[in-house]
Amino acid sequence: MRITLGLLLALSVLAACSNAPELTTNPPAPTSISTDDSTTFTPEPASVTSAFTNIVTLTMLPEPTDLFTRMGITPPAPVCNSLTQSQTEGPYYIPNTPERHSLLEDGMPGTRLVLVGYVLDQNCQPLANAWLDFWQADSNGEYDNTDYSLRGHQFTDSQGRYYLETILPGLYSSRPIEHIHVKVQPAGGEVVTSQLYFPAQPIEGLTIQTEDKGDYLLGYFNFVIQRYRDAAD
Repeated sequence: MRITLGLLLALSVLAACSNAPELTTNPPAPTSISTDDSTTFTPEPASVTSAFTNIVTLTMLPEPTDLFTRMGITPPAPVCNSLTQSQTEGPYYIPNTPERHSLLEDGMPGTRLVLVGYVLDQNCQPLANAWLDFWQADSNGEYDNTDYSLRGHQFTDSQGRYYLETILPGLYSSRPIEHIHVKVQPAGGEVVTSQLYFPAQPIEGLTIQTEDKGDYLLGYFNFVIQRYRDAAD
């Protein structure tokens, strides 16, 4: 009887082993995160990539390149009472200046000036792609006549606007009045040479309107010039 029972027990054990599921070498990823502080759950790589991409997209927004938008500047509505009057070029003009909106350089002393405005025709219509060439003395009243310091040209944008970042020019003994030289030319038109002045020593029709912004001076001036060359030329 004992032998019979032993044989039956052995057969039962063998049958149970043959029906057991096969073990896998790569267990499936857990479907839940343990609340045990000693357990660290590492997300799947795909989740990490997706989250990182979203962060980059949100933090890598392009900076505005338009100075008017960036600094919140809105030039006053154009007023065209008369054409901008011409003035002498002076002895310090140098052609072929670099194209740039900012004449500022590292370590340059002086009061920062941001000058903005329009170039308009005789009918008060904005002139896109008009050429402007600026040159001036530094804060000590001295011109750089060997290089292009405080000299540069630019073109108006599609709205006929220009902007110039520079410093307030200083006085020099032979001409004690602050001024900035400029040449303006519309596409296909004549060059107008003139000078701009400041409220402390105003010149009618050529004086920049200024606002003190604390760390810089904001100036406004509109040029009004003939759109085309005179047909008699």
